[in-house]
Amino acid sequence: MSEDAILAGYRQSIDNIDAAMIHILAERFRITQAVGAYKAQNQLPASDPGREERQIMRLRKLAEDAKLDPEFSEKFLRFIIEEVIRHHQAAGSR
Repeated sequence: MSEDAILAGYRQSIDNIDAAMIHILAERFRITQAVGAYKAQNQLPASDPGREERQIMRLRKLAEDAKLDPEFSEKFLRFIIEEVIRHHQAAGSR
């Protein structure tokens, strides 16, 4: 049985978006690794709770404007922040 052409088009778009998200996340983590190395070289703390909260509030507003659930966007961002901090802590222990 052949796949529905409309469904196939939607799925292709989803696949393209997923690929773009992976590349964007990879670029984000390359930059945050550089930040982590800079922090380690300059004995700066791995996390900046004030900036993290400002970023969360800023991105919650962006999510609302984009009609995306702000709770989901916050959970997603907190996950990313936790990973970045983990990487920064690892960089600082080298």
